[in-house]
Amino acid sequence: MSRRYLSDNLIKKGLMVITSLSVILIILMLIFMLIEAVPAFYENGVLNFVFGLNWSADNGQFGIFPMIAGSVYVTLIALVLAVPISISCAIFLEEIAPANLKNLFKPIIQTLAGIPSVIYGFFGLTLIVPIIRNTFGGSGFSILAAAIVLALMILPTIISLTQDAINSVPKHYREASWGLGSNQWQCIKNIVVPVALPGIVTAIILGLGRAIGETLAVLMLAGNVSVFPTSITSPVRTLTSNIALEMGYATGIHYNSLFATALILFIIILILMMASAYLQNRYALRG
Repeated sequence: MSRRYLSDNLIKKGLMVITSLSVILIILMLIFMLIEAVPAFYENGVLNFVFGLNWSADNGQFGIFPMIAGSVYVTLIALVLAVPISISCAIFLEEIAPANLKNLFKPIIQTLAGIPSVIYGFFGLTLIVPIIRNTFGGSGFSILAAAIVLALMILPTIISLTQDAINSVPKHYREASWGLGSNQWQCIKNIVVPVALPGIVTAIILGLGRAIGETLAVLMLAGNVSVFPTSITSPVRTLTSNIALEMGYATGIHYNSLFATALILFIIILILMMASAYLQNRYALRG
């Protein structure tokens, strides 16, 4: 018994150390970004930096609002495309599809989640961009092209997490609904989806975090023009693309401004994760 107790105690302490290290690393990362970003905020002013409309390192202008807008537009359009398809697919696989079909599609969806973003980017370059160019004119590199590919990239994440949320709904809830005379669709609409809603919302928010943090595919498809977007076919530069494009040669205040951009992106993603935790706790308390 003492040996077993010692083993359990060591495992608990080891897990606590690993968790603590993860938290410490995140805090250190935040502190490092803050230290590097402060000169940019001091030079430009926080409001001028966040809401400025011009980004020109050669002229000493560092305003990231067009890039914030570009990131938001690309991400929201990707969600509009991905969320209905993801939830419908998850409901079909968990509630309607036979077991053999579910077992066929589940590994395919998991494989999609593991495909490198550069492959999605090449797919967008060879198929999506030419279609947009021929349909709407322009270069084809646009918010829409990036959003379509991002929607494909976040589909597996939202589908898998939504499936887990639906699968966690107790079986007796469904049996009670059927016992009251509900058909399958009524049971899904009135019982399964409302009970699984906290997990579905979490899946959407995590998909949102994945989309807003994506770099390479967006870099290949969005056009990378640092102007405020006027339509979904406009080229745009996102926060992540801006960092990836310019970090290699940035010096001085330009270098600090890129860290400030990373800090703003970090804060946005942190807010999304906090919103996810809040919604989970809120619905858990209701339950």
